[in-house]
Amino acid sequence: MHTLVRWFHHVASPPIFDRFAARWSRVFYVAALPVLLIGLWQGLFVVPAEQSQGDAFRIIYIHVPSAWMSLFVFALMALYSAIALVWRIKVCEILAMACAPMGAGFTLITLLTGSIWGKSTWGTWWDWDPRMTSELILLFLYLGVIGLYYAIEDRRSAARAAGLLAIVGVALLPVIRYSVDWWGGLHQRQSINVFGDNAVRAELIAPLWWMVAGTKLWFAGSLLAKARADNLLREAGKAWVAERIGGGAASAAGEMPR
Repeated sequence: MHTLVRWFHHVASPPIFDRFAARWSRVFYVAALPVLLIGLWQGLFVVPAEQSQGDAFRIIYIHVPSAWMSLFVFALMALYSAIALVWRIKVCEILAMACAPMGAGFTLITLLTGSIWGKSTWGTWWDWDPRMTSELILLFLYLGVIGLYYAIEDRRSAARAAGLLAIVGVALLPVIRYSVDWWGGLHQRQSINVFGDNAVRAELIAPLWWMVAGTKLWFAGSLLAKARADNLLREAGKAWVAERIGGGAASAAGEMPR
């Protein structure tokens, strides 16, 4: 068996995943905090105001990373769901469903910050612009996945049904990405690119990359922490869970003063 595939199956074992998630969720959280603080500090206090929008443009340091994360998390959720459906890996079901509430949160932040930005730029809180409308549909898809998952009592059947919805819903992602190019609307065309030229001045972009990296790190830590909690809940009653929890309690008790 290929080394990567063997490692993947090894980590997907619930007890091993618990140890992996417990260790790396803390690492990602610790790494995310300074990166986010640097991005926010530079975006709010260091870079100069934008020529046409003034200080209102600073909302991009929240809006753009959240928008990118709303698409990235849905694609990741669909990928985990596909792996779970094909290879019946329980941890991938857990990871897929753990993505949903966080992705919904990023999508909601995108819509709220977009509305605030739109008010200062276009003079309206909301317009049925193709990009805004398709992003709203994405939020409904996230909520649909969450609702379907909790509507079915059996966790594995629920994860498979909700995962299928996520796989079908991934077709919306290119629509969101190219909606402005296809149908126009109030929303500006893509002005910031990971690869290629940017329409935004270089000194204004640097804090954005800090925020993009920070949100990715924070998401990785949160995903592992939530998936670990869900994994422990599903495995409740197993000997390894009792040993893990009992061992932690015993260690804590041993550290108490006598």
